[in-house]
Amino acid sequence: MAAGALGGALLAGCGGSGTTTVSTPSANAATSAQTTTTTTPTTGAGSTTTTPAGAPSGGTPGPTATRTASAPAFTHTTAGGEELNAAEAVVRAHGYTASNASDYHPNQTLRVLVGTRLDSGDGYDQQAFFFVNGRYIGTDSTQPSATVRVVKQDDTEVTLVYPLYRPHDAMCCPSGGQANVRFQLDNGRLVPLDPIPPASSQSGLSRQ
Repeated sequence: MAAGALGGALLAGCGGSGTTTVSTPSANAATSAQTTTTTTPTTGAGSTTTTPAGAPSGGTPGPTATRTASAPAFTHTTAGGEELNAAEAVVRAHGYTASNASDYHPNQTLRVLVGTRLDSGDGYDQQAFFFVNGRYIGTDSTQPSATVRVVKQDDTEVTLVYPLYRPHDAMCCPSGGQANVRFQLDNGRLVPLDPIPPASSQSGLSRQ
């Protein structure tokens, strides 16, 4: 009895100044090996409690990642790239090469690419090629312009700008200002909302 009492006193003395570790059962087999350790100071001693991660009580579950994107970014990039390649192939099939791939917006219903004639040695002879959801629907005009640029676009409307030439202007130096022409998608058809300048003229302003 005396030896037992003495042993109990020694054990109590060690507990007052040491560390006590308590392990609780894991919530399930999948998390039994994952534990988090927290240390809570007590008067005169430190106390360490080990709790399984994700347990319903005691301890704090680790941070979890939350996915909010509708799809991986590479999915959108790949789809848009494939569609652009197909649109550029249409432009080439008509004897032109796409001048500026950034004009093509695959997130819009009405899309556009400006093409320069393949046999053009000076970068002139351009047309705008229009697409609806990736399907080719036609060009801005039956005849090319010297140059044409996309200056504005939204889901169903594209604005092109045409430099205007007087009858004796050199190709490099149009002196007639410019014309902005809006093209709108109307029930699947491309409709110009403003007059398209003539391709050529002997007395007035023209697109080349």
